[in-house]
Amino acid sequence: MTRILLLGGYGGFGGRIARRLAGAGHEVLVAGRSFDKAQAFCGQTTGLVPLALDRSRIAEALEQHRPALVVDASGPFQAMDHAIPKASIAAGVHYIDIADSRDFVCGIAGLDAAAKDASVVVLSGASSVPALSGAAVRHLAVGMDKVRAVEMAISASNKAAAGPAVSAAILAQVSQPLRLWRGQRWARAFGWQEMHSARFSCPGTNAIVQRRVALVDVPDLALLPDRLAGHPAVAFRAGTELGFQNWALWCASWLVRTRLVASLAPLARILNPLQTLTRSLGGDRSAMIVRLFGDAAGRRVERRWTLIADQGDGPEIPTLSVAPIIASILSGKEAAGARDAGEALTLDDYDDAFGKLAIHCSTRELVASPPLYARVMGDRFARLPPELRAIHEVHRDGGATGEAKVTGAANPIAALVARIVGFPKPGHHLLHVHFRESGGRETWTRDFSGQCFQSQLSQRGPWLVERFGPLRFAFDLPSDTKGLSMVMQRWWIGPLPLPKFMAPRSIAKEWSEDGRFHFDVPIALPVIGRLIHYRGWLGSNVDDALPLSERTEI
Repeated sequence: MTRILLLGGYGGFGGRIARRLAGAGHEVLVAGRSFDKAQAFCGQTTGLVPLALDRSRIAEALEQHRPALVVDASGPFQAMDHAIPKASIAAGVHYIDIADSRDFVCGIAGLDAAAKDASVVVLSGASSVPALSGAAVRHLAVGMDKVRAVEMAISASNKAAAGPAVSAAILAQVSQPLRLWRGQRWARAFGWQEMHSARFSCPGTNAIVQRRVALVDVPDLALLPDRLAGHPAVAFRAGTELGFQNWALWCASWLVRTRLVASLAPLARILNPLQTLTRSLGGDRSAMIVRLFGDAAGRRVERRWTLIADQGDGPEIPTLSVAPIIASILSGKEAAGARDAGEALTLDDYDDAFGKLAIHCSTRELVASPPLYARVMGDRFARLPPELRAIHEVHRDGGATGEAKVTGAANPIAALVARIVGFPKPGHHLLHVHFRESGGRETWTRDFSGQCFQSQLSQRGPWLVERFGPLRFAFDLPSDTKGLSMVMQRWWIGPLPLPKFMAPRSIAKEWSEDGRFHFDVPIALPVIGRLIHYRGWLGSNVDDALPLSERTEI
C-alpha cells in the first residue's frame, strides 16, 4: 500500500481524487486546514486517513508521515508559488498537482535540475489542461505534416458548481491580458473576451449546441506552439452552460478592460451564492472539444476530438489524470525531473476511467475546402510562384512579416479620407499580416509598425470580394507564372451597387522576387487623387522574436 499525501483532499476535486486513489488500494492522507472536515469526509472509508495540515508546515508533515507522493489538489494555483513542490523535492518525495495556471505549470520546469538531483518526478498540470488536452492534441496530430491552428473549448454544466478556489481563478482572469501565439507571432488578447458559440457532438448521446465560450489563459497557450510541426496558433475557450452567465462575465470584463475596476477577483465571495441560486436552471451535461487544422498527406484537414460527460460526470474530468500518472511513476516509467504533464499521458490511459462514467468520446476528420484564392482562380492558382501560393494558402490561421514603404495622400482632402479609413501613416514600416480563415472567408489584419487596418475577403462567383466596413469591392484576378493583379469590377455600399466611375482607382499587383512575396497597392479616388500607395514584401517564415502586438481582435 502506497502512502499518498493529498492536499485539498476533501475539496470538490480533491475528494474525487481521494476516493479514486483509495479504491485503487493506496493509503491517502486527506489533508486540509480543518481536521473536522477531513474526518467527516473520510468517515469509515478504507484507505482514507484525515489529517489537519497548514501548507506552511509542509516540510514537517513530509518528515513525520513520509509519503511516497504528494498530490496538490487545492488551489487556486494562480495565487501560489512553488513552495510545495520545492519541499517535496527536498524530502525526496514525488509530486503531482492539478494546476491549470499558466505561470505555475510552465514555471515548474525551473525545478527540473533539483528534481533530477533528488531522483524524484515532479509533474504539474495533471488535469483537463494540459494533461488531457495534450493527450488529445497528440492523438489528433498523428500523421499531420503541418498543424496550422489548435482550438480548444470546455463548457461546464450549470450543476457542476465551482468551488471558491475555482471561482476566484475564473474572476481573476476576466479581461486580464493574456499572451497567445496567432498569425505566427505572439499577440495580446484579454480573458473572457472573443466569445464564440460552440457545438459538441458525439455518437451515442445528444449533441450540445449553442454553448458560449470565451478566451481563458491556460498552459497550453504557451506549450503547444513549440510542440507541433508548423508552430500553430493556439486558442483555448471556456464557459458555463447558461448563456446569461457568460454574457454577464463578458459585459463585466469591459469594466476591467476600460479600467473602471482593477479586477473582478473580489467578487468571488458572491459568485458561489449566485451559482447556488441558479443551479436549478441548467442541466448536468459538460463537454470538451479539441480541434486541429492542418495538412495531412497533401490534404487540408480539420480533426476533432470531442468529449461529452452526461449524468453530472463533468467535474470528474479534471481529476482523472492523477491516478494513471501515479501508476506510471510507481512503475518507474516516468523519468526523474520537473515538467508539465502535457506529454505524460495518451488518450488510451483514460479509457478505464472513462468507461466507468457516463462519458462519450469521438474523433473525426473533415476535409477542408481549397484556399479562397484557389477557388476563385481555379487551375491558374497552381501556376503562381510558390511564394504567392504560400501566402494565399490560408487554412484557419497564418501570418507573414516583412517591410513596407507607404506614400501618403496627395492633398489635405485625400489625407482626411485616408485618416477616416484608417490607412497607415507615410514612411518605412515593419509589416505583419495576420491571416484568419473561417467558413471559407478570410480576414487580413495588416499591422504597419503598430498601425492596423483590417479587411474581409470572400468569393462571389468569379470574383474575389474585399470588404472594408460597409464598402465591398469585387476584383478579377488575372495572373501568369510571375504573379497576379487585382482589377476592380464592381463595388457596393451595403447591398447597394455604386457606379463604377466613382470607384477608387486601384490595380494591386503581387509577384515573386528574390524568393519573397512582393506587393504594390496604389489607391486613389476620382477627382480627389491618391489616398495611399504602399509597396513592399512579406516572408512566410516569421521571426519568433517579433514584438508583442498591442492589437487585440474582438
